[in-house]
Amino acid sequence: MTVLAIDTSSEVLAIALAQEGKIIAEYSSLSHNKHSTRLMPAVVQLLNSVDLKPKDLAKIVVSKGPGSYTGVRIGLSTAKTLAWTLKIPVVGVSSLEALSLQLLGRNALVAPFFDARRNRVYAGLYNPNGQSIIEDQNCLMTDWLDELVKIDQPIIFVSPDLDSFKAEITDHLGERANFVSEGFNTTRPGLLALLADERQPEDIHQLVPSYLRLVEAEANWLASQAREENE
Repeated sequence: MTVLAIDTSSEVLAIALAQEGKIIAEYSSLSHNKHSTRLMPAVVQLLNSVDLKPKDLAKIVVSKGPGSYTGVRIGLSTAKTLAWTLKIPVVGVSSLEALSLQLLGRNALVAPFFDARRNRVYAGLYNPNGQSIIEDQNCLMTDWLDELVKIDQPIIFVSPDLDSFKAEITDHLGERANFVSEGFNTTRPGLLALLADERQPEDIHQLVPSYLRLVEAEANWLASQAREENE
């Protein structure tokens, strides 16, 4: 079975192919939110690199958010269109879970996050076996760190936006905060492709983006604050 993995939840365009439990091709590129024009050509090029055609695909796995609204929408729409056209199953996976995959198995919890602007983050917490301990959420970084301070275990923070929050994380958690080298702070699409074997297909019509939107009252309040700052 050949699986195509797609992740466009951040500025990095990441795709991979796995076959019979092995990664056979992988591609990542800083796309600067040009996913709409670069994703399909990249998929075609990746297939060509291993002498495969779209008809050879048996399953698609895609990061369904949270993350960049535009990026998530493009990735999910492309995955669903391909699955519908090829009549193959599709699986949606949390973008935060996908980001955490390469750090599983270590003797620490994994805290993946994305910058959600205005000191907010999309964040979740996973144990070394990949199980969610605290569900994905959209929250203030200070509130998130206050919650993690209560957990008496080492935590590995992973994010393409780590530089913006690293000092704040260290101030809150001290030695319990762990970080990895830059190469680990973006999603490894090959591992996402391998994850597809463990997941059941979803109804293509029920698979929707996980934006983790703010409740309406809070969103309106933030909008009013932004208007006041610009006056």
